[in-house]
This record gives sequence, C-alpha cells and structure tokens, in this order.
Amino acid sequence: MHIQIVSVGKLKEKYLVQGIAEYAKRLGSYIKLTLTEVSDEKAPEVLSAAEERQVKQREGERILASIKDDAHVIALAIGGELWSSEDLASHIDKLGTYGSSNVAFVIGGSLGLSDEVLKRADKKLSFGRLTYPHQLMRLILVEQIYRAMRINRGEPYHK
Repeated sequence: MHIQIVSVGKLKEKYLVQGIAEYAKRLGSYIKLTLTEVSDEKAPEVLSAAEERQVKQREGERILASIKDDAHVIALAIGGELWSSEDLASHIDKLGTYGSSNVAFVIGGSLGLSDEVLKRADKKLSFGRLTYPHQLMRLILVEQIYRAMRINRGEPYHK
C-alpha cells in the first residue's frame, strides 16, 4: 500500500521534522509513505473573503496536481467525520484489501482547503472540534497512520 500525505507549506520546526521522520521510519516496514509539501500562497494577515478564496484556490491547485488520479483522497477538514483510531485502521485495511492501494491524506494551509479539493475527496476526516496548527497536524496524522498499521496487524502499541 502507498500512502501519501500532501500538505501545504514547508515544515521548519525541527522537533516536528524529527517526530515525523521517526514515524515515517517506523512505517517503512508496513507501507510506502510519501510526504509531499506544496508551497503556501503568500498573503497578508488580514484578507477579504474573496482574497481568502483565492489563496485556498491557488493552494488547492497545487494539492490536486500532486495527487494521482487513482488515489483515494481523505481530506482533513473540521466538518469531516469523527473517527476513532480503530475506525481509521479499519478504513485503511478495507482500502488495501478491496479498494485502492493508493491513499492520499490532504492537510490544507492555515486557511483550510479549497472547495475543489473538498470535492475531490472521497472522505473528509476531522480530528475533533479543536483547531490544530496545520504543521502539527502532520505529526499527529503520521502517528495515527502508524497506530492504524499496528492495530491492523494486532501488534502492541494501541491502548
């Protein structure tokens, strides 16, 4: 199975880079993992609604260009479904067995995802009603994918 995490912006925080690298290394014996960063759109701090849509649209174009046509896309979105770790594990397991062996998780920039990316998504997943920095979300997501692999193999880790 190939899992791609597509995210907006360059990750600069050393502790996040190290954490993601650790989980990516652990995942190597389970799946092929690709981490894809697309550039964020430079914008002033305060934006009109039209400017905000424009920023999300440009970032969305970059996201969509980096996803394979046959990928099962799971967009991280506040309004998405709430899954447990077991739900995520089950979804990934079913995709590997009956669906697509190409899965792309998408994390938007600070403004979220464009309508076009949300329309392309096969599933929308929420990690709760709390707001997380999109950079931190990468670490949380890669850890949850690792947890899902361990759950699916019946290996100790998840408690």
